[in-house]
Amino acid sequence: MVWTALHSQLHKTLRQRAILPRQSPVLIAVSGGQDSVCLLQLLVDLRKHWDWPLAIGHCDHGWALDQGIREHVQGLAVRFDLPCYVKVAQDLPETEAAARQWRYQTLIEIAEEHDYNHLVTGHTQSDRAETLLYNLVRGSGSDGLQALTWQRALTPALQLLRPLLGISRRQTGEFCQHLGLPVWEDAYNQSLRYARNRIRQELIPYLQDHFNPQVEKALAQTVEVLQAEVAYLEALADQHYGQAYQPDPPRLERRHLQALPQALQRRVIRRFLQALLPHQPSFDQIEAVTALILAPNRSASPTLPGKWIIVVSGPWLLAQRPG
Repeated sequence: MVWTALHSQLHKTLRQRAILPRQSPVLIAVSGGQDSVCLLQLLVDLRKHWDWPLAIGHCDHGWALDQGIREHVQGLAVRFDLPCYVKVAQDLPETEAAARQWRYQTLIEIAEEHDYNHLVTGHTQSDRAETLLYNLVRGSGSDGLQALTWQRALTPALQLLRPLLGISRRQTGEFCQHLGLPVWEDAYNQSLRYARNRIRQELIPYLQDHFNPQVEKALAQTVEVLQAEVAYLEALADQHYGQAYQPDPPRLERRHLQALPQALQRRVIRRFLQALLPHQPSFDQIEAVTALILAPNRSASPTLPGKWIIVVSGPWLLAQRPG
């Protein structure tokens, strides 16, 4: 075994963040590309220090250009002497959103079927930077901008972990090349039909050439800061929502909201609307209700999905369905 700087970095990350406990059964999501192959090699090498039972989970989209990738991943499983669980999609649309949703659902199913409580993916610092830019241009708030966390629950029994968020795609490529690891070159990653590929191939290089050669690291650090701040604001919002909310009928106390900074007002209002509406409230819907905190009595929001309106009723913001 060759011990590299990435081995040391990941070992240190796992000790500091305590995201992958010793002896935990671990399902590794392996696409066959350089990031997941790098992750696979690192976890196999670190296993003697952590005593993890490891296995590979692979999702075959069933797309024309993916022909042969399943056999490639199964070959990796043989190389590392690991169990390998493969599922193949049927008639999956060739879109980023459909593929991502299917992969996560499939990996959850594999983990549940085989009693793995930790799912590990090869998302890197580069993915984090690209996701920040992708969400920024789509108009996401701070919650969307801090996506790709180190850890989150997929189900009550399954944790998703991303231990390579401190490592760039350039580093995983150099690692695979240095160790002679077989890497699948995904043709779909070259297609500019997909927004993330355009960000990866055009926007990031432009920013590196014209603004900051270390832009990926800078953006990833911004995400890290946002994660801590969002967690803090959400904890405060939980506290104030509990103090301002009354359930029957659903309403919020205006005086309590008036004393809060606007950032917390918006988060409490969003929590209120999330409990009422059939989908996530939009920025405009949250703003319309937030404006009612200081509005005259009997002021009302536009009609919201589910035929809800929010009405100023004395000291309350009251949720009603007319008629």
